[in-house]
Formats: sequence, C-alpha cells, structure tokens
Amino acid sequence: MKPFLILIAIYLLATLCSCEKEITVDLPEVERKIVVEGSILPGEIPLVILTWTQGYFEPTDATSLQNIFVHDANVTITENGRVHRLDEICSSDLTPDQLAFASTFLGLSVESLQSLNLCVYTKFSLPGSQDALVGAVNTTYKLEVHKDNYHITGETKIPSLVELDTVYFDIINPDFQDSLGILFGNLTDPDTSGNAYRWFAKRINRYPMNVPDENLRGQQKDLTFIAPFGSVYDDSFFNGLSFEFAYPRGIESNSSKFDDLNDERAFFKVGDTVAIRGCTIDRASFKFIRSLEAQVGNQGSPFAVPFNLESNLTGGLGAFIGYGAVYDTIVCVR
Repeated sequence: MKPFLILIAIYLLATLCSCEKEITVDLPEVERKIVVEGSILPGEIPLVILTWTQGYFEPTDATSLQNIFVHDANVTITENGRVHRLDEICSSDLTPDQLAFASTFLGLSVESLQSLNLCVYTKFSLPGSQDALVGAVNTTYKLEVHKDNYHITGETKIPSLVELDTVYFDIINPDFQDSLGILFGNLTDPDTSGNAYRWFAKRINRYPMNVPDENLRGQQKDLTFIAPFGSVYDDSFFNGLSFEFAYPRGIESNSSKFDDLNDERAFFKVGDTVAIRGCTIDRASFKFIRSLEAQVGNQGSPFAVPFNLESNLTGGLGAFIGYGAVYDTIVCVR
C-alpha cells in the first residue's frame, strides 16, 4: 500500500473511533407552571381544565397522566359583578348516569372517562337560580385561579353572533375520488374591524357495521366538535364583506381511527351528516389560537420562523376563551 493511502486509512480509522465517544446533554429542567384550558359558550356552563407543565422527555404513562391534573385549586369566574366559585369534578366521582351525561357534554367515551380520571372545574346549578352561571352573548368573564403560590388571571368575552349565510359539501376531486370532499361556507362580516372567527365540525352519523375496526361499528363517528388545522381567521382582508371559505375535516389528536389513517384522512364522505359550529371570538383569543397553531405547524422544522405563544392569561399558560356559537347541519351528498 502506498504511504499516502496508509495515512488516509489511519485517519479514517481514528475518525471512526472518535465517533464512539459518548456525549451527554444536560437538558434544563422545565419550569413548573399551570396550564389553563378554559372555555364558555352561550347557554352552557364554563369548563376549566388545569394541568401542570411537563418536560418533553417525561413519561406519559397512566400514572403520569393522573398526576398532571391540578387539584384543590380555588377557581372563580366573575361576570356582571357576581363572583362564582367553580367546583372540581373528577370522572371517578360520577355515577353511571352522570358519566353518560359527561360523555355527551365533553365528547369523550365513557370508557375513556373511566380509564383516565379526568378532572375539570365547572359549576352546576338549577336553570334560573340566582347563582346560575351560563354563557351569554356580549358578556365579559374574568377568570382567577389560586393554587399555593400560583395566581393566574384572564379575561374573555363572548362576542355577538354572526350567522353563516350558507354551508355545503362538495367533492374535492371527482376524477380521483368520487365520494370524498370538504365543507364550504359563506358569511357576511359586520362592518366593524377586528372580528375573528373559529370553525368546528363533527360527524354525527354512525359507522356502518362492516368497517374494519369492530370497536367502531355502530358508534357515532365524532363524539365532539373538532377544529381543523388553521381553524381561525379574522376580517383583516374582508371587513364588512361577504366571503367564501372552505375547511377539511379536523382530526382528533393521536387518533387511531382507520379513516384518520387512510385515504379518507381530513375528508368528509358522501353519506356523512355533519354538525357545524361557527364561532365568533375576541381578538385576544384569536391571537392565542393563531400562535398555537403556528407552533404546532412548525414543530420539527429547522426552517420555521419562531412564534411566541400569545396567551390571554397572566401568571400561567394556555387560554380562557369565550365562543359566540351558531350551529348548522349538512348532509353530504353528491
């Protein structure tokens, strides 16, 4: 072997050996904070879920999921000068009838509620009673959370409702697939700048008895309203105008349903019956959801532009959002 080839071989061998050195990276500890996921809609009671922040590499087994909920916090909502204290309610404390109601209200199966002891802060009261707390249009709500040394405040408003002019289903590409499509809609934006909107939908028909997954046969396709990616928009470019928009089908996080994994993913299908929830939201809520979706969309991309999460809370993470909701139903036909 020629001398320079020997030198190259020695260099490569040394390089390969040096690659075997073990490298340890010390990750900084995650600052312990409370994450708030709160909402209130017209005619409905408020729901506030409190969880602790977790590190990216922390375990996500059943035990850790149980420990993520924040218990025994003092949570209040103030509206029109009245202060309402919310009660902590966990699914493990509910009777079978209450579990069935919670399943419908939260959009989670009874089995999921039983396996995961989900805890929420809310307030049940008799309709019309003096201490009743249900959402109302053009009303502002102030949230306060106290837990040990943590103090979180936030404010939201349920804006005026804006009705959908039309909603309809259309097949997106008849040459490729003659049964799959997306939903379209029209609305007329009020002649006041700063309006913002969010779109939700859920399929309320049932899976046929011949679908591949036996557990889904005869079950309602979607148990809850799902917001697709890019679900928020404002009137920056169409203030006071009528305009058309379109949305694909939203997918629940970590879904393992067969139609979320095959060619039907993100599409509605001929034969589906879809309930629509079109929402007005205030400006702070719009900024939070927009920044959240931007972060989710940028995950893992080395070319992503940094985007700070614009929470509408002080002292914690997350958001408290008031939705002005209008509803409609679409039957998907060719």
